[in-house]
Amino acid sequence: MPASEARTNKKSGPTKDVAAKAVFSNERTVHAPRLTLPMSLRPNTRLRMDGLEFLSMLPERAIPVAFLDPQYRGVLEKLSYGNEGKSRGTRRSAMTQMPEAMIAEFVQGIDRVLIPSGHLFLWVDKFHLCQGVRPWLEGTELEIVDLMTWDKGTFGMGYRTRRRAEHCIVLQRRPVRAKGVWKVHNITDIALEKVSKREHPHAKPVELQGRLISAVSNEGDFVIDPAAGSFSVLHAALQYNRKFLGCDLNG
Repeated sequence: MPASEARTNKKSGPTKDVAAKAVFSNERTVHAPRLTLPMSLRPNTRLRMDGLEFLSMLPERAIPVAFLDPQYRGVLEKLSYGNEGKSRGTRRSAMTQMPEAMIAEFVQGIDRVLIPSGHLFLWVDKFHLCQGVRPWLEGTELEIVDLMTWDKGTFGMGYRTRRRAEHCIVLQRRPVRAKGVWKVHNITDIALEKVSKREHPHAKPVELQGRLISAVSNEGDFVIDPAAGSFSVLHAALQYNRKFLGCDLNG
């Protein structure tokens, strides 16, 4: 066999290194535009305002990453424990809840302001994980690309199994791509992180959210959260040298 033919046979399929380079990238080639914001939208501040109004004030296709933790009843309404707001969950019950139609409005507003290939990290409970969130995505350019599970290290309510985890659906605005957009490749899809609920009943893991922010944005980029709750995304963004824009009805 001629040497040239032997070399051709050896290269008939891509090497592991070539295949890896075709899929993974540690650099981000997508960049967000510079923002000119209204005076009322102060970065790195706990803004007190309506989230839909907040989203309407942002320019189109300007934000690389968003978080949304809807204040829905979800599994609690379906289970009807009966003592919600009395012997348990008093702070959660006192919070303004989002009907399904309102959640869809938030998702549509986020879709409008995300840059192409930008990401939305959407927190859901196991009820919505099973039922699906497709109705929230109708009319948007968002596609589900991944799922993460947050192991809280403590357990909550449940008729049968006790709830110990929450889930974060990873959505990307079209065009869907990973190379050149997602630049951190050692984040596992199950993360254990304990969080204190003293300040807010919906507090989310700062370190996990920070790592997700670092994966899909560059330093100095804006990260938004229009229903910020405990403002855990604010702390995560600052830890990773990003700028935060977000609000909550309670500030």
